[in-house]
Amino acid sequence: MKIIETQNLHKIYNGSEIPVHAVNGIDLSIEQGEFTAIVGPSGSGKTTFLNLLGGLDKPSEGEVIIDGINIGELSNKQIINFRLKNIGFVFQAYNLIPVLTAKENVEFIMQMQKWNKKEREQRAIEMLEAVGLGDRLKSRPGKMSGGQQQRVAVARALASRPKFILADEPTANLDSASTENLLSIMEELNRKENITFVFSTHDQRVVNKARRIITIEDGKIKEDKGQ
Repeated sequence: MKIIETQNLHKIYNGSEIPVHAVNGIDLSIEQGEFTAIVGPSGSGKTTFLNLLGGLDKPSEGEVIIDGINIGELSNKQIINFRLKNIGFVFQAYNLIPVLTAKENVEFIMQMQKWNKKEREQRAIEMLEAVGLGDRLKSRPGKMSGGQQQRVAVARALASRPKFILADEPTANLDSASTENLLSIMEELNRKENITFVFSTHDQRVVNKARRIITIEDGKIKEDKGQ
């Protein structure tokens, strides 16, 4: 089943004298359950493309269709609600809330989605155990390593059962052991829960795990291959 589709997708930034064509006519479809890496040199348009898929940015031209819905036609309020219910985000910078515990951070999205307290707490514990942090439920981000914080971010992204996960350089700040651990967790959750993962990455370790590799250069797809 097709979960993500883009049609003639463009993003042009007009901030300088010469417009920057960050995404330049991308046509792409991603099926439910894919484990896909988007690669390319710095400035190739990877992060912009991911932001368009996640509704964090609006296209200059073309369409992003998520599960049959053209998200470009949604109002700002509707897109916020759509993201909340359908898309999980994992950022390089973790974006955890410092004053909340690991469990409270994982619960945060579900709380916004109005899950009841018991189900929310049960799901948060389940996801933290799934990422190997069942013993750190009450730890705050400042007391955790970078690898542990990123695993909390993954647990938070997955907890509300989104249709897919967008991960922008999720391993950039992690050592080799933490990276291998995190990727194994994501692979297992992808297999068990059939959640679609789309990575933007420079990390060869992520690329090696991906089952589909999409290379972007100058805002266009240069290569698209399975492995």
